[in-house]
Amino acid sequence: MNEFVRFLASCSTPGEHLPSLEVLSGRLGLSKGKLREQMEVARCLGLVEVRPHTGIRRAGYSFAPAVRESLNYAVSTDASLFDLYGDLRIKVEMSFLHEAAALLVAEDHARMEELIARAREKLATHPVRIPHEEHRQLHLTIYSRLGNPFVIGLLQAYWDTYEAVGLSLYADLAYLQKVWDYHERIVQAIRRGDFAAAETALLDHTRLLRHREAEGQEAAIRSSVSHS
Repeated sequence: MNEFVRFLASCSTPGEHLPSLEVLSGRLGLSKGKLREQMEVARCLGLVEVRPHTGIRRAGYSFAPAVRESLNYAVSTDASLFDLYGDLRIKVEMSFLHEAAALLVAEDHARMEELIARAREKLATHPVRIPHEEHRQLHLTIYSRLGNPFVIGLLQAYWDTYEAVGLSLYADLAYLQKVWDYHERIVQAIRRGDFAAAETALLDHTRLLRHREAEGQEAAIRSSVSHS
């Protein structure tokens, strides 16, 4: 832990404006150049917000920025590593589903149903609009009341990178409709308190995603062979 990050952890609260560079430099015994380097590390980790005219503020803790930076680097070196992260995400969601679903309230149930309705509307347009944001928000809403920043951070980093690697791009309409059928099953089961049924529907949903990824890999192989 560098000196600036240690200062953040011990001497400030989320949202608090921090002293100027001059004051921090003297307080921490760092040159301004070294302090800027340490502040940039903190910014990349999501620990501080640096904005023109408003200065530097300590941000609330989120695990997502650190995971996202590492995951983006990993995927840029080997795109197949996202599949391994996807497996981790599935196991995290399955492991915490019962606990997370039990914490949801009527407001959350209504929000998830609204997301499903919005997604259905997008799929019914011509041309079809991909309900990626609804997909992301639905999954994150299920786990939103856990109070576990590490679970939430892992899932947020997954969805941020999901779009970056192209999985939010067009899939055939039949596939997308199946995805939202599973989402509806999950939400209905959660609403009636049948968390075992919600878990089964979630597992079936993840199997559908894996089938799509396998088809994509097979298509890439066929294309490679046909052009060789």
